[in-house]
Amino acid sequence: MAPDQATDVTEFRAVRVFDGVNPALSPPTTVTVSGGLITGVGGPAEPGATVVDGGGRVLMPGLIDAHWHAMMAAVPLPVLATADPGYLQLVAGREAERTLLRGFTTVRDAGGPVFALKRAIDEGIIAGPRIYPSGAFISQTAGHGDFRSLLDVPREPGAPLTMVERTGTAAIADGVDAVLRATREQLMRGASQIKVMAGGGVASPYDPIDVTQYTFAELAAAVEAAGHWGTYVMVHAYTPASVQQAVRAGVRCVEHGHLLDDETAALMAERGVWWSMQPFLDDADAVPITDPGGRVKQLAVTDGTETAYRLARKHGVRLAWGTDTLFDARLATRQGAQLAKLGRWFAPAEVLRMATSDNAALLALSGPRDPYPAPLGVVQPGAYADLLLVDGDPLTDLDVLADPAHLRVIMKDGVAVRNTLP
Repeated sequence: MAPDQATDVTEFRAVRVFDGVNPALSPPTTVTVSGGLITGVGGPAEPGATVVDGGGRVLMPGLIDAHWHAMMAAVPLPVLATADPGYLQLVAGREAERTLLRGFTTVRDAGGPVFALKRAIDEGIIAGPRIYPSGAFISQTAGHGDFRSLLDVPREPGAPLTMVERTGTAAIADGVDAVLRATREQLMRGASQIKVMAGGGVASPYDPIDVTQYTFAELAAAVEAAGHWGTYVMVHAYTPASVQQAVRAGVRCVEHGHLLDDETAALMAERGVWWSMQPFLDDADAVPITDPGGRVKQLAVTDGTETAYRLARKHGVRLAWGTDTLFDARLATRQGAQLAKLGRWFAPAEVLRMATSDNAALLALSGPRDPYPAPLGVVQPGAYADLLLVDGDPLTDLDVLADPAHLRVIMKDGVAVRNTLP
């Protein structure tokens, strides 16, 4: 019998466990779940438990995407810029369920108005992954988060906020005082970490990829304000200059960084800064960029991916993985395939650890702002019962995670949200 509802006790029997850390599967064993948590690994059978016969399949932690945009992943950019916010929330809710059914039980949202979505998921109103929200990404004028029309510039004193600001997608803040206010506003809303745009981007119209954004004092202000709440700042940045300034200002995680050099990678390793990278290549999984200038920037980033992964390995930088899928419902379905693509640079065990226990260690930097304080990304007693029962062995073939059909049971919080066992 397989679980459809959370019961007092559920047992996965005859499963080989990838525990999120060790690079080998366990011998066939039993994993016990109760009250939304894993309560035993390898213990005796529990009388009256709901039994899942694993049949020798692999049981592993649910996957974690450390750079996801729940509000932006599946909506074309023109729609995102013009549609009613209620419509966008409904689309995001549908995509949240699909994200969960791809085996991603947790995401770190790297910017966007997801607080209502997170609440609806946590309260069981809709299905979806656990969300670590950043809230509005904080951007300087003409930065990666400034999507205003040129007709909106200059901003007059007392002028109303633009739509992208009113919806909580971006917060445009210039100067230390404005950055402090924007940071505190996201924390007030419930951000588990803060996202700041510290360098040029691809999908933004006004900032070349090479520009460094914010001053040291502005970045340090965001870091100090987040630190007072026991959490951290993550930054969008690609270049050595932008990353070095951010690291010296005290940020704990760099998103992207595809154009970095030896000196910068060594600095990140020395300071213990996380590098949350995406396997950006100029292939069918590339985010569609129609603007010619944006396309040039995109090619510069994809050309740097091979070097970036090599530098991360060379210097031993702590690596996280995320997709940063944007503006395309088809690309959103490729979430697992993007993970499997890491096999180009890493052994399968390294990839699986990155998408489970390593990403979970990054999320734990939120400290007291962590909305899910039990362990994630591992199969061990006391951890959340976010589990995947997999046909095939992902430690030898990562492609089994690219196709959700191989995920026979998807469990989140002790509830089987998908079950295709006989």
